[in-house]
Amino acid sequence: MIRLGILGDIGSGKSYVASKFGYPVFNADHEVSKLYKNNRKVFVKLNKKLPRHIRTYPINKKQITEAILSNNTNLRKIINIVHEEVRKKMKSFLKRNKNKKIVILDIPLLLENNINNKKDILVFVESKKKEIRKRLIKRKNFNSKLFHKFKKIQLNPKYKKKKSHFIIKNDFKKKKSINESIKKILKEIL
Repeated sequence: MIRLGILGDIGSGKSYVASKFGYPVFNADHEVSKLYKNNRKVFVKLNKKLPRHIRTYPINKKQITEAILSNNTNLRKIINIVHEEVRKKMKSFLKRNKNKKIVILDIPLLLENNINNKKDILVFVESKKKEIRKRLIKRKNFNSKLFHKFKKIQLNPKYKKKKSHFIIKNDFKKKKSINESIKKILKEIL
């Protein structure tokens, strides 16, 4: 099984690109949302660490946002609890898809949390900062303070780009060029 890790800046279109490969995708952001809604164990752990913020189950995203913005160490506390569960979900995803030729890992902190293997093929989604910013501001729950907190814990996009085996340019307009890039990558790795 070939593992493709999708890298890029926040809002660069990683999930969109991941979905276009046509292979099973492990989307960490979706898994985190499910954990907040359906995993009482995660709630209990977060409530224990952050009782002033994480008060009700299912966990409301507003509570998570408040916790992160109120204290510089809270984001790390949340990540430590949530990532343990996300890793378990990823292992079960990989087990379920062990007979697939390729699986796609859409995990925002793939390199930062050492989730990748040395054999993983890394694909960097490159987008212009100005375009990303325009799109992020349009998002329903966009919070610039939260955005900056997440940016601080991420590796520099230039470093991620350097570490990548392939680069896909995303201008958010020409879907055809993304599809062509994906075809080239698949042809090269299969």
